[in-house]
This record gives sequence, C-alpha cells and structure tokens, in this order.
Amino acid sequence: MTALIETYKQFTFEAAHQLPPYSGLHGHSFKVSVHISGSPDAKFGWATNLYELERHVEALRLQLDHSYLNDIDGLEDPSLENVAAWIWARLRPDVEGMTHVTVSRGIDGQAEGCVYRA
Repeated sequence: MTALIETYKQFTFEAAHQLPPYSGLHGHSFKVSVHISGSPDAKFGWATNLYELERHVEALRLQLDHSYLNDIDGLEDPSLENVAAWIWARLRPDVEGMTHVTVSRGIDGQAEGCVYRA
C-alpha cells in the first residue's frame, strides 16, 4: 500500500453579501481550508509545496477580502456552498491533488460551513 499524506492551507477573509429573500446586506469573517493529498515528497514529506500553493491562494484571498461577494463574477448568489465551489473551480486548474475545500463562518464552537468535493 502506497503512503498518502494530506496537506492543507488555511486562509481567512472578511466580506459582505446578501441572499435575498433570506437576508439583507451583512458581513462575515470567513475561514477557508484547501486540502491536497498525494504521495509524500521523498525529501520534504509534503503532498504539495505550500509556497507554490500560497501564490494561488493569495490571489483568491485578495479578490475576496473586503469585497461585496455578490459583485464577483460567479458569486452572484454567494451562499457558503457557492463560495466553496467558486474557490474550487479557480484553484483546480493549478492545484494538483486537491481533495476538498472547506468554507466556514462564525467563531469556533458556533461556526457553520460546508465541504466541497468534486
């Protein structure tokens, strides 16, 4: 059996959104985790080089942070589930071995979120 290791990168962003007719304009602190699985690198043991992953993640974080999510192409209905799918779709071409993306909001112990896998 071949060994596998899962590596992840977390980031946060602050953003406003609304989901009519369910909510008016409001904001959240969002927490995102991007998970990558693969065979351990022979030298470093990682599934992916986190420095390379950081480049892709940071570009998305900058686009999302302090934004109005409804104005971002593809996020006109920015539910947690749609935000997770949007992040997945943008990272997938550049991030080999990505297994899932989690998006949550709220403080630990009172958070809500979702996991996106494709």
